[in-house]
Amino acid sequence: MKPAPFRYADPGTLDEALEVLSAEGEGAKVLAGGQSLLPLLSMRLAAPATLVDINRVPGLDTVEATGDGVRVGALVRHAHLLHDAAAARIQPLLARATANVAHPAIRNRGTTVGSIAHADPSGEMTSVLALTDGSVSVATPGGVETIAWRDFFVGPLETSIHGPAVVTSAYFPALPARSGTAFSEVARRKGDYAVCGAGVVVTLDEDRRVAAVRAAYISVGLTPEVHDLTDAVAGQPAEKADWAAAGSLARTLVDPDTDIHASADYRRLLVGVLTERTLASAAAEAVGGME
Repeated sequence: MKPAPFRYADPGTLDEALEVLSAEGEGAKVLAGGQSLLPLLSMRLAAPATLVDINRVPGLDTVEATGDGVRVGALVRHAHLLHDAAAARIQPLLARATANVAHPAIRNRGTTVGSIAHADPSGEMTSVLALTDGSVSVATPGGVETIAWRDFFVGPLETSIHGPAVVTSAYFPALPARSGTAFSEVARRKGDYAVCGAGVVVTLDEDRRVAAVRAAYISVGLTPEVHDLTDAVAGQPAEKADWAAAGSLARTLVDPDTDIHASADYRRLLVGVLTERTLASAAAEAVGGME
């Protein structure tokens, strides 16, 4: 299949990109890596009048890792982020989730921020932004705005952005002290969209008891979902915590749909299993970091 005809623009600056988007109106789409957008064009599920390619815009291809968090520019490829040691040290979920994104060829071209802006609830990076309580920076003709993840995702493949705008970066806060993370998913074939996936953060107190547990799920809801599972295991020693109870709690909190890939009951089962497994792994990492 082939895309519907479209005009192509490749501005050299962010201001030029915004000018084109303003002039073209709702018929324009931003193109970065294109690994999410181009399949939609080929299947004619999207038919923008103009593609605005931002790959020549300078300053959008960097990863900035500080003690407070990691900022990922709009042109940073998944493969770049996957191998960024400083980013993984500050927020380990970035590398762990990125390793599950599709195939190497797609990771080499696709962008992390583009995946987030695509707002696919089956996408790994949307769940990581939610789990880390992150945000995105959006440039508009009126200036740059920061939008928290809860306000950014409003539906499947839908964000709160309206009018001419470019998502210039995503920000992932640093991992809390005495914390561990894990990420796992189930797919029909390696590289396929996940039937279900889970990312978790376990935080311990100074006595190695569970202080906080957060989990995010993909391919479960219409938007990224984050659930607090602390009540199931609060105060328990990390090495002996009842992670199965946390998995059981998680199953009661999700409301998955049935589709051609899996039934709602199967997805709910996977939520429990993946939660139990990933929490045990994350807790072990948190304990190891305190030794």
